[in-house]
Amino acid sequence: QVQLVESGGGLVQAGGSLRLSCAASGSIFSINAMGWYRQVPGKQRELVAIITSSGRTNYADSVKGRFTISRISRDNAKLTVYLQMNSLKPEDTAVYSCNLDRGLGLPVIWGGGTQVTVSS
Repeated sequence: QVQLVESGGGLVQAGGSLRLSCAASGSIFSINAMGWYRQVPGKQRELVAIITSSGRTNYADSVKGRFTISRISRDNAKLTVYLQMNSLKPEDTAVYSCNLDRGLGLPVIWGGGTQVTVSS
C-alpha cells in the first residue's frame, strides 16, 4: 500500500517562505510524476507545480518565479519531493496536497494535505 504524507505547512507573514515536504512510502514500482495542488474552501483544487520522473516541471502562472518544486528523490522505499515557496502572498493560503502518478493505468495516490496560511 502506498501512502503520501505532507509536512511543513504553517502560518507565515506575507513575503515569507515555507518549504513543504511530501514523503511517499510503500511498494512504488513506477513513477510518472509527482505534483503539488492546493484548495481553498468553496473552490476547485488547482495545480501548483508538477515534476515528471525525467525532471520536467510545470507551474501555475500564479506561482511562477516564487515556488520551486524539487526533483523526486528516492531513498530505498521512500520518495520525497519538496515545494519551496518564497514571497508568499495571502492568496496562497490553502490546503496543499501532493500526489503521485505512477502511470501504467494505476490510481493516482493523494496525501492528506497540509494547511498553509499567509497573513497580510
